[in-house]
Amino acid sequence: MKSVTPFYPVSLNLQGRRCVVIGARDDREAVEKAAALEESGADLLWLTDPSAVVEEDLRDAFFVISTPQDERLSARLREYADRHRFLLCCIDQPRYGFVAMAAIAKAGPVRVSVSTTGLAPRVGKNLKVALQRAMDGTFERFIECLATQKERIKRRYRSAEQGGLRRKEMIRVADGFDAEVRFIYPEWFEEELALSFAPQVIDDEQR
Repeated sequence: MKSVTPFYPVSLNLQGRRCVVIGARDDREAVEKAAALEESGADLLWLTDPSAVVEEDLRDAFFVISTPQDERLSARLREYADRHRFLLCCIDQPRYGFVAMAAIAKAGPVRVSVSTTGLAPRVGKNLKVALQRAMDGTFERFIECLATQKERIKRRYRSAEQGGLRRKEMIRVADGFDAEVRFIYPEWFEEELALSFAPQVIDDEQR
């Protein structure tokens, strides 16, 4: 298999930034991306007619997400992105953009993103679902309590000289939290794996 260079994972602070979604109002992908950007505090512009998008629409953009599987549109958006220096994501067409969307599990302020660099989106989705299941109400409450404990520790050890004590206390309150991960593979892969590790039998004629 040809080697694929993985994208560098980051989280973006989009508060007050102009972000643009390009996709029809009945496009599920566009609906989800618009909602996620609004949740992140972005200044959202949703262009619901991809065929009517012009360069001027994107001049002040910080981040643009395009959902149509339209190579001509994606190539044109890449030209605009190069000129105006905005981040671009063309869904399922990573060669045109600079950003690949990750599957995201969330609980309160916690965000865990999973990316397969476009190689196995179904696997990424299943990982996200499993993480989301584990990050239930108890987990969210734990994060809230942990944040409260950390604020108390900061008030207790205010001075620079107490920095070491502050770090130790912050580590202590999180000590004991752990997670278990187990993967289940499809039957065809288990069979292929077994064959790949099967011992090679050499008969007398091959010796």
